Amino acid sequence: MRRLTFLLRPSWLALFVVVAAFAYLSLTVLAPWQLGKNTKTSRENAQITHSLTAEPVPVTSLLGDQDAAAPDDQWRRVTASGRYLPQGQVLARLRMVEGEPAFQVLVPFAVDGGPTVLVDRGYVRPVQASGVPEIPQVPDGTVTIAARLRDSEGLAQGKEPFRQDGIQQVYSINTEQISTITGIPLAGSYLQLEADQPGGLGVIPLPHLDAGPFLSYGIQWIAFGIIAPIGLGYFIYAEVRQRRREKAARDAAHSAPEVPLTAEDKLADRYGRRR
Repeated sequence: MRRLTFLLRPSWLALFVVVAAFAYLSLTVLAPWQLGKNTKTSRENAQITHSLTAEPVPVTSLLGDQDAAAPDDQWRRVTASGRYLPQGQVLARLRMVEGEPAFQVLVPFAVDGGPTVLVDRGYVRPVQASGVPEIPQVPDGTVTIAARLRDSEGLAQGKEPFRQDGIQQVYSINTEQISTITGIPLAGSYLQLEADQPGGLGVIPLPHLDAGPFLSYGIQWIAFGIIAPIGLGYFIYAEVRQRRREKAARDAAHSAPEVPLTAEDKLADRYGRRR
């Protein structure tokens, strides 16, 4: 055990802490984060692919209750008849559509014989960098719309809703938050209008069906988390071997017999001293 006492030095202890922290974060935080994103992307791609061939269904068949959500049916094409509630219209700001800034216009829609759902009418471009443009009014009376079912977004942390120029603005399409702001009970999922619909604006395109690099990134973080302790073990092994070699060299030097001087060595020594 005395051969391993060098591991108690501060430099080695600090290295242990760094390697342990790196391996822990790689295996429990970074790898699950990337693999989770891959699972979400793969699920979304499968839902979009299925929606391209599936026939539209009435939204009431998926959202029967006021508080209902249908995460397993995201991107499913649905139809709904009812009327818009323009008094509850809000804007989702800081959105990107086709690589450019945009506002997404959201308005509640009371479904005949069903819940009130939030409808994403589409997008409008800001004016003068961040100003809100004039937004066309929704049609009055009963209309029938075709849309895609979407999951409510998570709340943007640290960004509170605000009202400016008489228009309520939010940072997330979160149905619970918007319901609280408008005072209108909303279903847990929302609808994204398809092209050429009553009340529709700029059409939001479907996401590209790209799995992305998340799976490979997740595998890489797992590999890093495993390799780091193995690398530390190799450095310890190399250090122990080097110390054994140095000790063996010292022991050999101490135990080597003294070689007697020859006559020539003695004469050379005397000659050297006389000079």
